[in-house]
Amino acid sequence: MERASIFTLICFLLLVFSHLELSKEADVLAVDGSVSDGETLVSSLETFELGFFSPGKSRNMYLGIWYKNSPEAVVWVANRNNPIADTKGVLTVSGSGNLVILDRTKSVVWSSNVSGTVEHPVAQLLDTGNLVLKDNKSMPGSYLWQSFDSPSDTLLEGMKIGWNLKTGEERYLTSWRSADDPSPGNFTYRLDITGLPELVIDRGSMKTYRTGPWNGIGFGAVPAVPNLVFKPTVISNENEIYYTFEAVSNATNMRLWLNQSGYLQRLISEQGSNQWGVLYSVPFDQCGSYGFCGANSVCSSRRPDTCECIKGFIPKSQRSTNCVRESSLDCQRGEGFLRLVGVKVPDLSKFHLNENLNREQCKGECLKNCSCTAYANLNVSDGRTSCLMWFGDLIDISEVSEVYRGEDIFIRLPASSLGLTRDSSTRNRLTVIISVSIISGAIILGLVVFIIWRKSRKRDESLHLTRFKGGKDEREVPLFHLSGIEIATDNFSFRNLIGEGGFGPVYKGNLPTGQEIAVKRLSKDSGQGVEQFANEVVLIAKLQHRNLVALLGCCIQGEERMLIYEYMPNKSLDCLIFDHKRREELSWKNRFDIVLGIARGLLYLHQDSKLQIIHRDLKASNILLDSNYIPKISDFGLARIIGGNDEETKTNRVVGTYGYMAPEYAVDGTFSVKSDVFSFGVLLLEIVSGKKNRGYNHPDHRNNLLGHAWLLWNEDRALELMDTILEESCVRSEVLRFIHVGLLCVQESPEDRPPMSSVLVKLTNEEATLPQPKQPGFFIQREPYGSFSAIRTMSTLTENAVTISILEGR
Repeated sequence: MERASIFTLICFLLLVFSHLELSKEADVLAVDGSVSDGETLVSSLETFELGFFSPGKSRNMYLGIWYKNSPEAVVWVANRNNPIADTKGVLTVSGSGNLVILDRTKSVVWSSNVSGTVEHPVAQLLDTGNLVLKDNKSMPGSYLWQSFDSPSDTLLEGMKIGWNLKTGEERYLTSWRSADDPSPGNFTYRLDITGLPELVIDRGSMKTYRTGPWNGIGFGAVPAVPNLVFKPTVISNENEIYYTFEAVSNATNMRLWLNQSGYLQRLISEQGSNQWGVLYSVPFDQCGSYGFCGANSVCSSRRPDTCECIKGFIPKSQRSTNCVRESSLDCQRGEGFLRLVGVKVPDLSKFHLNENLNREQCKGECLKNCSCTAYANLNVSDGRTSCLMWFGDLIDISEVSEVYRGEDIFIRLPASSLGLTRDSSTRNRLTVIISVSIISGAIILGLVVFIIWRKSRKRDESLHLTRFKGGKDEREVPLFHLSGIEIATDNFSFRNLIGEGGFGPVYKGNLPTGQEIAVKRLSKDSGQGVEQFANEVVLIAKLQHRNLVALLGCCIQGEERMLIYEYMPNKSLDCLIFDHKRREELSWKNRFDIVLGIARGLLYLHQDSKLQIIHRDLKASNILLDSNYIPKISDFGLARIIGGNDEETKTNRVVGTYGYMAPEYAVDGTFSVKSDVFSFGVLLLEIVSGKKNRGYNHPDHRNNLLGHAWLLWNEDRALELMDTILEESCVRSEVLRFIHVGLLCVQESPEDRPPMSSVLVKLTNEEATLPQPKQPGFFIQREPYGSFSAIRTMSTLTENAVTISILEGR
């Protein structure tokens, strides 16, 4: 019996140790092993997982790699073009040493295609996300095949996209065809090495986006600020040229994802988290779209006119976005150069590259060649510079903001265009220009007087048409005919009514093209009136940003005044976060992305828009959500343009919505970008809590939501502010940081509130140091019956004090 017991014990121990050994090899697949449906390989630190999956609604099976904590974040797919129609697929290492996927008939549907025979083949899933095939007896790091050499739609840290110069092989990203189909889609992301290397997004053979050339530290049209988080690199030698990146912190995961719509997103997440934030997305706006403004023009989303011909060029025709030279180049009569500062340089389609030339030498080389139309002197690496010269039309120039690495380019112009000659023809032309300007000024002055006179008598449609017609504005704000809007909305049928507010009713409609629209119809007894209508048309027509609602046009006919917008199927934010049932639709990831989208839109208004706009009515009902819950800031009827040097402006008429207005604005009528920051802070706390600031009630005190958040913060109980529906989906450190930033934004003194550029960094960077917030404004102002003492005080300080905007979402 003793011998039998000892034998049993030995067998048991051997079994235990064999399982321990297997657990250590959970990332390894040998010849005698396999992975089938329901089984996976997991990298040693449990960062990545490999197995079979079915994307979206598809029933097909694919072998893929994903983040273990985020199974939806698939980073690589093996059999993209050869799905398995059932669950009988198997991954194994063949006798010859290849990784193969077999279907139920044991036919090979995918292979690593390693030539020759491997004696000791083994596959391993590394913690970088790289699946490698190697000889188990070979040197570490020596791979026969690796998944990093065959990218799908995702670039991970350490992966390369670029060229093997010896074999001519190219590595690049290819989008999925759809969320249900990972086969190669329409878009690719690759390193273009035609001239200086630059990254491009192509749709088939058509270029849709380019970063601008590599300048040794980055690309011209890629944000520079995120380099505090990651380091981009372009390596060029005799064997290869490629782009790669590495994260600055080991505490984060990062991936570059080319989605099915052709947008490239850099996503970031904490180690171990399943929540991903968007660091940036390109194309960022319409100026990022390749050649948006045509030839010989500069695109700028910060200008009222997005597209503008380069000085010395004029529009080719009224309908064309291309520009042509006003005067032909003439090498014999003298020429010079116009300097454009801080731009993405033109596409390198017709160019010449000379290395190691300084700016003066580059200028000289361009002047020697009468066909040279522009030059630039770019840094390439290690302090070296290259001289780029362009020939022919200049395509895809755009201004870039200070967070990008713009370059200077010198455009060749005739001396006359630069004002370098003073011949008689120039003087005559100048005389004509002055004369025309005086006459035009007199006409404009007469029109202004006439408009004022007519406005004092009757607000007729002719008065307002002058606000939108003529010149470029007519193209920017298309005018819809009333009959067309009546057809689209079924004669403003009640069943198409989707909202109503201070402006008037809002209807859903369908244009003959099939496009869905939202129609805001100015009510005759609207308190907002024609002034706000005109203000919104003029402003929003000149603003282009992914997080601002798009104005499609307006209708001015008889007494009718309407604004036509893109339709937002998820209506406004307040319809979700304040609704007991619908709030479940918004997970923490949704709310995280919504907050960042609003912040980016507000940053554009405050900083990246050359007009510098203060919204003045930022609130949950003015944040619209598209089908993907992407937020769009709307309702610019109360917005104001301020000068770039104006830190604050004062008004005698305070307009806005109680609960969102900053103290200095509500009491003194003083507003600035920091007023919008206060409103953003209120909105941020509302999104986190699912509660309204105005009208908030707590059984233990009479404070509003800001006051409640402040009390919880001081008692180290800030997480209790979070909407209970988020408990399972949230990342608590992110929630805490959002509450912290929200309290910083609603501090009583405007000087204490951070600008939106700082807010965005604080929201997205876990390592950012956040100061302790001070007391918020209006946090203990609530008195019985739901009134604010501060508002009563305000009414004694201002005349015609408050206009409450209660426009509902569309």
